[in-house]
Amino acid sequence: MPDVRLVTKLGSGGLVGKEIAIFQKPEPIRPLLSRTGWMIFKAFAEKARYPAEVAKELGLYRQKVYYYSRKLVKSGLIIETKQERLKGGIARYYEAAAKAVGLELPFGDRPVSIASAMDRQLQQFLNPIIGEGIFNSRIVVGSPEPHGPNKTVARDGHYAIHLGLFLGQFCYTPREFTVKLDVDVKRDRDEKNNLILIGGPGTNLITAEVNRYLTIRFDEQNYWAGLRDLEGRLFSGESDAVVAKIRNPFDEKKAIIVLAGNRHVGTKAAVIALTSFWSLLLRAYRGQDEWATVIRGFDLDADGKIDSVEVVS
Repeated sequence: MPDVRLVTKLGSGGLVGKEIAIFQKPEPIRPLLSRTGWMIFKAFAEKARYPAEVAKELGLYRQKVYYYSRKLVKSGLIIETKQERLKGGIARYYEAAAKAVGLELPFGDRPVSIASAMDRQLQQFLNPIIGEGIFNSRIVVGSPEPHGPNKTVARDGHYAIHLGLFLGQFCYTPREFTVKLDVDVKRDRDEKNNLILIGGPGTNLITAEVNRYLTIRFDEQNYWAGLRDLEGRLFSGESDAVVAKIRNPFDEKKAIIVLAGNRHVGTKAAVIALTSFWSLLLRAYRGQDEWATVIRGFDLDADGKIDSVEVVS
């Protein structure tokens, strides 16, 4: 009988999984090497059926389907799920034991981490924020109290919850509390870490400190005026935001990821871009230590909330 396991991968909507039937010898999977055997197995994998039903759907002789069904049952590729009285007889329903089949060699095991489920491009972008399944960073949000030279109040700190749930798929929760207010980072002189900065420089003091190091940055004279790229193009929409990765100017061995919008809705769009549309967001990312792009948030279902993004620079 096979060893049924769960394998996972990162899809566009998050972590997805599939059961796979693992065999240590090739003999049990030989029925699948026949085109007919494969078609019959696929039919049972789609939903529970009885052999006569499969024969009718595939246009095969019943005896041939019964022949392969017996082989599939014997190998453990399909299992009986129920019996039903049908036209004076008993119909036995079968279903695939798993939606995937594999052959395993008795050697080659190696240590892995939760981060193994991460797409390679995303893994590069988040390195060293996440390394070997360990969260090595601080998430920094603006204080909800009036602070800084503009006495602003941050309204985007709660976005760290959504970001944390996403990152939690790939790493273990560290013992040390990882979310800090910008004012606490400054007080504790905690800038020499890997950092994820949520919020623009008008509301997040640490984003303000690193703004000049970004290749796409906020106007230093008026943070709310918009973002400019190296070509001088201005992005001033409320839902426009920058997603950037730079070396930490306070310690170049560390990295900083910036998720910051012109307004709080733009910051939300940046968080959504990384957590739900990372494959689109990172399409042009090639593992650089210094990288930035502008995204724009959209409300596709017209419910008044940002739910989709577009890369605009």
